[in-house]
Amino acid sequence: MENTQKTDVIIIGAGPVGLFAIFECGMLGMKCHVIDALIEIGGQCTALYPEKPIYDIPAHPDIMAGELIAKLEAQAAPFAPVYHLGQQAEKLEHLPDGRVRITTSKGTVIEAAAVIVAAGAGAFGPNRPPLEGIEDFENKSVFYMVKRRADFAGKRVVIAGGGDSAVDWALSLADVAEKIYVVHRRDKFRAADASVDKLKSLATAANSRIEMVIPYQLHALQGAAGVMSGVDVADLDGTVRHIEADALLAFFGLTPQLGPLAEWGMDIAHFHIPVDPATCQTAAARIFAVGDVATYTRKLKLILTGFAEAAQAAHAIHPLVFPGQELHFTYSTSKGRP
Repeated sequence: MENTQKTDVIIIGAGPVGLFAIFECGMLGMKCHVIDALIEIGGQCTALYPEKPIYDIPAHPDIMAGELIAKLEAQAAPFAPVYHLGQQAEKLEHLPDGRVRITTSKGTVIEAAAVIVAAGAGAFGPNRPPLEGIEDFENKSVFYMVKRRADFAGKRVVIAGGGDSAVDWALSLADVAEKIYVVHRRDKFRAADASVDKLKSLATAANSRIEMVIPYQLHALQGAAGVMSGVDVADLDGTVRHIEADALLAFFGLTPQLGPLAEWGMDIAHFHIPVDPATCQTAAARIFAVGDVATYTRKLKLILTGFAEAAQAAHAIHPLVFPGQELHFTYSTSKGRP
């Protein structure tokens, strides 16, 4: 096919696990092209919480998500990956010689010996609270992610939700915002216990900038032309309370969608792709899956699990790229970079 680009491995998803897969493939002498629907690499680490600390990366007591992505990009750079950003992998074809061909939403055509799906939760969008006229305030006063803490400096911020994102951002913005109101419909949170305990401790401290508004849920937005003047919340009896606020951060989760990947014969169930944990091979020939999108018995959804899966997949793919060539496993300290 004219204008077809050829490589060894196509990686779908440029999040942390996809970036590490470039490194693992590169260490085995395999070149990669990477496709991602976002316009920049990093996946959710870049799109949702670049300034949020991550605590479970080995050798880093804590590291900002954006910094982690920068280091993974630098680690992959010596292997000259080719990024195809702002486009979605759409059409999959199995070629007569066993290789695969992928066509993207922008018409980019790439052929490779194998595909690694590192799509995280897939394409995702926020679950919007059912508030009248909320679209008029989005990206002006209502946000579903935080890219820069400084954007909320000196502001009165309502944070709604009961999961890790809501609790973590309340803690992170506590020394930046003028006032933070944490709105949740019940006293029990779904976040890490240590974080919840810290939040409640800060909220009860003298002169605290954090106020727990519990049990309440969002009722209405006040303001005009996208500029918020306040948020109305209602308790379980329907009693309404008005909170003067400049911004609303609504954290009610993401809706995952795997899009065209669902038609690739990988036996997808509940937005996840079953794989063989020893190889990360899916039900479709030459298609592997790693990271949060991959599932198997007792799978732990951790970035470090995805890193290990990237290595497993790379080693399983090697004989497809170099048939008949024996691969002797050695440590990176022994062989260095190719």
